[in-house]
Amino acid sequence: MTLALDLTDVTLVHGDGDDTVTALDSVSLHVSPGELVAVVGPSGSGKSSLLAVAGALTEATSGSVTLGGTTLTGASRRELTAVRRQRIGFVFQSGNLVPALTARDQVRLPLTFGSVEKPRDPDALLAAVGMDHKAGRRPHQLSGGERQRVGIARALVTRPDVLLVDEPTAALDRQRSQDIVALLAEETHQYGVATVMVTHDHDVLHHCDTIYEMIDGRLGVVTSPAG
Repeated sequence: MTLALDLTDVTLVHGDGDDTVTALDSVSLHVSPGELVAVVGPSGSGKSSLLAVAGALTEATSGSVTLGGTTLTGASRRELTAVRRQRIGFVFQSGNLVPALTARDQVRLPLTFGSVEKPRDPDALLAAVGMDHKAGRRPHQLSGGERQRVGIARALVTRPDVLLVDEPTAALDRQRSQDIVALLAEETHQYGVATVMVTHDHDVLHHCDTIYEMIDGRLGVVTSPAG
């Protein structure tokens, strides 16, 4: 069963008094299962805050976040931890791999934190991202693009409903950037994942279903490439 992600009138405020900063300003976003959404915008516009709130890492000051109709806003820390482990996959800009672990063990890692319903096979995922031939290598033996592919496989192993991707092409050349985002689109569409990708790379946006722009904490739709 795949679930939609909804943010409704989400505001996130940091600090108080003269030091108050509004990172998100009444943001609403719906991401359907099987939809790859791109969020573009200048640095400091609130894109990282959007991912943090959508991924239940940061609690919004106001508004609501729901996953398949289940409200995450106000849930207990234990409940949110379970949601992150079983329902949400994160792909970090740097890969965020564990230095001592092989690529295969990186992908297996999320399965060691507790029971996961119908996990995907780590070796099959490594093959899907073109990394099965380097399953025994550690991060320092992999290129930036290869580490990104391992990170994607790790994010998908729990069969998440939501995939949150932070600047996946920041350190990659043009061709590797295209390959990475094409892979994300393929996984999103095939497995019905609600995917949000933050990016500065406008050259990869044709892989996305819907594009939003964030400026000063406000989110507005730019276009739907298909229409």
